[in-house]
Amino acid sequence: MALHSEPSAIALAGQITRGELSALEACDAAIARIERTDGPINAVVVRDFDRAREQAKARDTLRAVGTAGPLNGVPMTVKESYNIAGLRTTWGFEHARDFVAPDDARTVARLKAAGAVILGKTNVPVALADVQSNNPIYGRTKNPHDLTRSPGGSSGGSAAALASGMVPLEFGSDIGGSIRTPCHFCGVMGLKPTYSAISSEGHYFPGTQGADPPLAMTGPMARTAEDLALALDLVSRTTLAPSRHTSFAGVRILVMETHPMTIADAAILGAIRNACDAAANAGAIISHQADGLPDLEKMQADYWRMLQIAMAGRMPPTDRPAATVPEWFAMLDDQAADQRAFDRLFDRFDLIFAPVFGTTAFPHTDEMDLMARTLTINGNEVPFVPQFAWIGLATYPGLPSCAVPIGAAGGLPIGMQVIARHWADHTAIAMAGTLRRLLAY
Repeated sequence: MALHSEPSAIALAGQITRGELSALEACDAAIARIERTDGPINAVVVRDFDRAREQAKARDTLRAVGTAGPLNGVPMTVKESYNIAGLRTTWGFEHARDFVAPDDARTVARLKAAGAVILGKTNVPVALADVQSNNPIYGRTKNPHDLTRSPGGSSGGSAAALASGMVPLEFGSDIGGSIRTPCHFCGVMGLKPTYSAISSEGHYFPGTQGADPPLAMTGPMARTAEDLALALDLVSRTTLAPSRHTSFAGVRILVMETHPMTIADAAILGAIRNACDAAANAGAIISHQADGLPDLEKMQADYWRMLQIAMAGRMPPTDRPAATVPEWFAMLDDQAADQRAFDRLFDRFDLIFAPVFGTTAFPHTDEMDLMARTLTINGNEVPFVPQFAWIGLATYPGLPSCAVPIGAAGGLPIGMQVIARHWADHTAIAMAGTLRRLLAY
């Protein structure tokens, strides 16, 4: 399926500011794109078009008196797991199909305050717990590049809506690659921010109001780095430092294309090497190994156990007894040790380049047990779960990681993680954007 080239959020806000179109016209155009495009994709599963038009009219009124926000009437969608007052939040759970959120999530409220017009919400897997987006309430979302393949998950509807041109901006969430993997599969950009940089208030299991879960983050998704940077600044808890670099001249990059726990397809690694060549030609200093990395095999095991506990919420995991309090604190100590190791590593490097996932978008599957699922990599059938090791490189130590398209294979996009040190989120975004311009992709 051919993808659409629509204006970025910043470009669209500029058009509205200059009076080239109204917020209502921008809203109606986005609604028309959704109604025209989304049928076979099934990305925008909760539609709030009537209220969106009222939001757009209000934006036009505010603009007329000079009080429009930076998004100035830009239409967008958010992941189904965010609360929006008056809309259902189900996370794909049958038992939550009738839960209606009483309030907006903090991120949604900030986006509206900045002038965004929220058209609706995009599809997810049950419990946000899969690398595809299929649930019994809203059905299956398909990849706009190839309808037989997954758009990723759990922010799969978000990435599909962006890639197909329905909207210029989205917000997802990420604990096991749920922003980065859909961006990789669909050919768009997304940021898993530094842990705790953005509030998760209103991004709860339906009907609950719990503490922020370990590892999990909410974050922006877009088609341009500039849109990601703006969206991050609009919703972050604190002012984040600007990028430390404006070009690759002298930038020290560690390339992590091997991992003791997993592998990546030759096409993925080829695209990463091409990206490294482009960065090197622009003055970057590329290294393929480094002393001082944590024990990656142990780190992945620790990440996987913490992830399972976080995903299970307050219920004990089914395959082992619940962690005791001393065990949990020991896990936090191990995580802190790995965080410190990465802090020291970033004294010697500015960025890490790494795969997002070991394949391009895989075909839809009805095998829901991740432990039983397999992938074909370099012609061999391999277990699915070890692929989370690539994602864990940034998630477990809480580092910012920006997914950026760097190429394609067989008509399917290839993305890469650009990982930076803690609180250097804008560096990750800016250098991902610079790399994309160098690659002209």
